[in-house]
Amino acid sequence: MNLYLIGHDYRYAVEQMLLTLFPDERPVYPDGRPTGDRVELRLMSGAKVTTATCVLVYQGRTANGRTSVPNSELADPAEKDRRLQGAVKRAFYRAAMGIGLPHRPWGMLTGVRPGKLMTPLLAQGMDDTQATRYFERHYDVAPARAALVVRTAHATLRAMDALGEKDVCLYVGIPFCPTRCAYCSFVSQSVEKSMALVPEFLQALAREIAATAEAVQRAGLRIVSLYIGGGTPTTLSARQLDALCTQLEAAFDLSALREFTVEAGRPDTITADKLHVLRAHRVDRISVNPQTLDDRVLETIGRRHTAQDIYDALRLVRATGGFAVNMDLIAGLPGDTPDGFRATLEQVLALAPENVTVHTLSRKRGADLMTQDAPIPDGAAVGEMLDFAGSALDAAGYAPYYLYRQKFMSGGFENVGWTRPGQENLYNICIMEELCSILAMGGGASTKLVRPGGKLERHIDPKYPTEYIANIDRICAAKAELEAFFQ
Repeated sequence: MNLYLIGHDYRYAVEQMLLTLFPDERPVYPDGRPTGDRVELRLMSGAKVTTATCVLVYQGRTANGRTSVPNSELADPAEKDRRLQGAVKRAFYRAAMGIGLPHRPWGMLTGVRPGKLMTPLLAQGMDDTQATRYFERHYDVAPARAALVVRTAHATLRAMDALGEKDVCLYVGIPFCPTRCAYCSFVSQSVEKSMALVPEFLQALAREIAATAEAVQRAGLRIVSLYIGGGTPTTLSARQLDALCTQLEAAFDLSALREFTVEAGRPDTITADKLHVLRAHRVDRISVNPQTLDDRVLETIGRRHTAQDIYDALRLVRATGGFAVNMDLIAGLPGDTPDGFRATLEQVLALAPENVTVHTLSRKRGADLMTQDAPIPDGAAVGEMLDFAGSALDAAGYAPYYLYRQKFMSGGFENVGWTRPGQENLYNICIMEELCSILAMGGGASTKLVRPGGKLERHIDPKYPTEYIANIDRICAAKAELEAFFQ
């Protein structure tokens, strides 16, 4: 779609809104007079207000949008760009509603973390009803979604109260899986093709662990959560998992640790000996992720296991004891239906996991799914799946405790973590709501440094194991910068 920006250059904000409203369109910035399907976005500063206007022409329909911001609210340079970008997006959104586009569940919100907008409202004294109505009126968010984010924001506030100034989380990324799922865009190396890379990767990871631990000690940080993710960490052998956990315990002071999580999402990687190793190292949270319990859908998405394998893996986990279990589901998988999703969720609830995470399928460009001719449920079907999930989980005693969104999500919905009382995963809240620093190690691991006041810094390790190994000297050297940040 042709984009014409007049009086501003807020390209990123405009492109975010374009992706939200017209996911199949791509931005084009032509020269000359406006023509064709287009968005004309103008920003004009007057004596008292600055006004954003939009002219939208799309498939023979034309509509206008307009919004203003008092100049008195633009005095703070740190706030000015944010407010003006919001005005431009709002004008675009209002024009899109004017040509008859269907209402989006999250209205004009384009960000990954709606809770970042909701939590301050509650912290400033709004009650749940006021905060919900604010989201509905100010951002045109659907009532059910506004109520959902209010509930997750309360979990965020509780987590904030429990964190100290020097508290941090650790993340270790193991970028290997037994096979790659069709919906996955994370570059997780298939072990069946690259087993020879695993030992050398673990040697490089041991060096990064040591370098990170040295920086943590110098900065006087306290580790409250440890999360080993991927990929699928339990792709490693029991001996390799034992060595990794031993290295982490030797390198870091884990005396203040509140939780230790390991993703064991693929049941074809879960064995009794691995589970005993994890419990010996005080791992107390684990994932057993079916995504679906329909064997036909499992085959479609490239999983080389059956629903029975999920039951067998969970039986092993429960027999070992000591683990809080999370189970992931995905609404909108190719070949699935609302009835099929309902059957999966009912079976999962019968298994009584401590946490259930309900994802919405995100059609990512790097996923094999994008190159396949697989029938994918439309937005209405996905909405039906999510509505059932919300009511069923509520009725079963679960509560939503973290929420985030992604690009290219079916129907423009969200991912939600649900928990039994007192079983919240602190790491999930911290990473999504940016409550404290996440110090990450391993393939594709993203370190996120959070300073009071909202300043963020990100450092991302290479995704591919070969690149990670080749760059380990640089990766370790960069850890020295952590101490300066926390000073």
